[in-house]
Amino acid sequence: MHAHPPHAESGRITTRPRTTQPPTPHAAVGVGVIVIREEGLLLGRHRLGTLELPGGTVEPYDGSFEATVVRELAEETGLSARTDDVTLLGTLVDHVGDVVRITVGAVVRSCQGQPSTQPDESVGGWEWWPLDRLPRQDLFECSAQILAHWRPDLPIDHPPAHFTPYAAG
Repeated sequence: MHAHPPHAESGRITTRPRTTQPPTPHAAVGVGVIVIREEGLLLGRHRLGTLELPGGTVEPYDGSFEATVVRELAEETGLSARTDDVTLLGTLVDHVGDVVRITVGAVVRSCQGQPSTQPDESVGGWEWWPLDRLPRQDLFECSAQILAHWRPDLPIDHPPAHFTPYAAG
């Protein structure tokens, strides 16, 4: 038999506050956004040369992954969408060096505008790629992993990563 502290008898559950010291950073959280239209799949060229989906880092003020998708889509491409137009696919977990990279894949079902290179963004030169004519090289690994989980029938080779799909809903 275990002894319980006096407050446990009240039926209330207590908590321990967080420390004032932040943990050592070792993770990066972001989104990768699939935008598909009649013209094809939207991919942009990173200044380092890779082709990739729109996306970026989750910020504490976003409030949700859907809000991050909408914000990043606007910041990187100039396209506008509503959070109601976002479907979250799942979480991709891999790592680069000592950093765990967590990326939430998403599909935007509807958006307005035409994509264009935005000032101060590292990805631009947005183009629509028909799914049967995707680029054969230079696809960013994380984008490839998200696309392969979205559409397993696409002929995309990519390094292994753990992907947890979200329940349809």
